[in-house]
Amino acid sequence: MIVLLAGATGAIGRPLTRLLIAAGHEVLGLARSAEAERVVAGLGARPVRADAMDRDGLLAAVRGLRADAVVHQLTALKKPRRTVDETEPSTRLRIEGTANLLAAARVLGAHRFVTQSLVFGYGYTDHGARMLTEADPFGVRLGNLGDVVVDGLRSAEEQVFAAEGLDGIALRFGVFYGPGTWFDPAPATRPMPMPVPRSGGGLTSWVHVADAADATVAALERGRGGEAYNIVDGRPSTWGELAAATAAARGRRPLRVPGRMLRLAVPYLGTMMLDTSMRVSGAKAERELGWTAVHADHREGLRATVA
Repeated sequence: MIVLLAGATGAIGRPLTRLLIAAGHEVLGLARSAEAERVVAGLGARPVRADAMDRDGLLAAVRGLRADAVVHQLTALKKPRRTVDETEPSTRLRIEGTANLLAAARVLGAHRFVTQSLVFGYGYTDHGARMLTEADPFGVRLGNLGDVVVDGLRSAEEQVFAAEGLDGIALRFGVFYGPGTWFDPAPATRPMPMPVPRSGGGLTSWVHVADAADATVAALERGRGGEAYNIVDGRPSTWGELAAATAAARGRRPLRVPGRMLRLAVPYLGTMMLDTSMRVSGAKAERELGWTAVHADHREGLRATVA
């Protein structure tokens, strides 16, 4: 296939570009700058100079090109804001960016669209010991600080599933770790990029960025239109576990703070790390996509990354 990839220079996009090319696909990589164009070309893809948030510029850039599929892997893995609202970059990418990329897909004549989603769409709350599956309610507001993120995730999925003439697929990823993320084990002079609760925080499901890229290829090639797939590793872990393992790989200690202080300093992190606990099943992806995480849990993933 010819694939337009939005997010080709990101934490998932780089390994994804390499995997797509290795699988025999041709990649058109969106690039917002000259430097991004050089990175895309260095990965073996064809740069397309455009910003997904600039609808007119994006459509002008893809006019005259052809693609079989569009993959939306844009996200903003930046230091979290103290509070989140409709202007939060990742939320805008999920709402406005998805709409713009769907318009580009129509110009390109694409018949398939794969978008990034997250397991947090199941809701920022304690889901208890049961395993969450794709049959559970998704995108339901619970009246807390996570609602804005949930709104963005629901919008992205609804837009993709409703797009006429496109096989829309949503990948509900666990929390990302590995190169280019908050939990990057590469040695660094900067401190840990975010504080974690002293208690360790809630349990959540994770996925290494290399496994996320592999799942995207599987969904592109074998996913069913109109379906969502949970993409997670085999062992839910607390935020504290990931932070400790990442810091140890860096030769440092994680920044642990009392939960009350974390909630006061960055209320959204309190909602995400303290109030939310979930175990998510990846059985559907294994069954329908033939995909399982190579890195069974964060311990294997971090060891492999360092090696």
